[in-house]
Amino acid sequence: MLNLSDVKLAVIGLGYVGLPLAVEFGKHRPVVGFDINAKRVAELQSGQDHTLEVTPEELATANQLHYSCSLSDIATCGVFIVTVPTPIDQANRPDLTPLVKASETVGKVLKKGDVVIYESTVYPGCTEEVCVPVLEKASGLKFNVDFFCGYSPERINPGDKVNTLTTIKKITSGSTPAVADAVDALYGQIIKAGTWKASSVKVAEAAKVIENSQRDLNIAFVNELSVIFDRLGIDTLEVLEAAGSKWNFLPFRPGMVGGHCIGVDPYYLTHKAEEAGYHPQVILAGRRINDNMARYAARNVIKRMLKNGIDVARSTVGVMGITFKENCPDIRNSKVADLVKELQNWGVNVVVADPWADAAEVQHEYGIALGTISPAQPVDSLVVAVGHNEYRHLTPAELAACIKPGVLGVLADVKSLYNRHDLTATGFDVFRF
Repeated sequence: MLNLSDVKLAVIGLGYVGLPLAVEFGKHRPVVGFDINAKRVAELQSGQDHTLEVTPEELATANQLHYSCSLSDIATCGVFIVTVPTPIDQANRPDLTPLVKASETVGKVLKKGDVVIYESTVYPGCTEEVCVPVLEKASGLKFNVDFFCGYSPERINPGDKVNTLTTIKKITSGSTPAVADAVDALYGQIIKAGTWKASSVKVAEAAKVIENSQRDLNIAFVNELSVIFDRLGIDTLEVLEAAGSKWNFLPFRPGMVGGHCIGVDPYYLTHKAEEAGYHPQVILAGRRINDNMARYAARNVIKRMLKNGIDVARSTVGVMGITFKENCPDIRNSKVADLVKELQNWGVNVVVADPWADAAEVQHEYGIALGTISPAQPVDSLVVAVGHNEYRHLTPAELAACIKPGVLGVLADVKSLYNRHDLTATGFDVFRF
């Protein structure tokens, strides 16, 4: 039986997924946390994590974890866990470049008996059809003879301090039955919630990619309901709360679907489906709805501003929040950026503020300079786009103080944080999904 209990481990990629994994394993065994970004490695060596997924205290507990961007430091490892991003390109096609490059890196140091485990979200078959040939070419070794593979999809939820790595059941798999057992036992060392050993690598890949596709479709359904109910003059949240009084009604809320998972993963599944000769109907319909919600929100703000006599081309709209979710600095695939762009297309001066986001990162990624929204710098209308605690606790009067005197401002409460009737009583023209 293959035993990985004492093998030195390397985690390739130290982002939102890789760092918590490296830290947890680093409490129990020798681990090299590898990243090609020298600045990121230096940051972690100093005991800091700008993603806020791991605290300095937690970093200090991983006393067997060593950070490096040097290939020689992972050459002595026997298990390699790849946790690099798997984004999509401008045409919504899978961009496997980071995955391929990471596989090439691992292949350069791969030895007989080594195991490579992938955690990056991919389509069913990607590990064995794309990654394995890269490993074979770079190493000169033969798959399932000289080296082996596993797949254990990440289930990290950025910003969530309750459902963390060790408290979420982990799917595992291996390229042979013996490897599957060994990979399962390896993760069993750190996952308190237990593991679920899939029958094959491909099954594990498919299980991951449908998790977020399912959420995407459920959100698309309530997003479409919100469009319908707005035309009927019904508040969507009130409808959902009433329907939620039934025990088996699923509590999904409308919103802009961004981030690196829900808004991306379905395209990996549809890509593979189309390769297999099937054009998905439901999944792509859900994607179209969700991808359009930022534009829908912006246009509703514009429509209400015009109705209220605001000169849109000379107006300023404050957008509160740019990260893809609340209480988290992650700005990847933020749909708020699409909302800002749509407002700018109408000639609006947009001021974006966010207490969680890194200003340099936002500027680099979206070309948006973060500013300030306050009574000292009032705007014509407000969009509360992200449910950060700093915004959630604002009163209607505090929000109204940020609107120019004498203006019937629009408040787009995208996340339904506030009491709609209180906002209206304060003088806002309220829009929300």
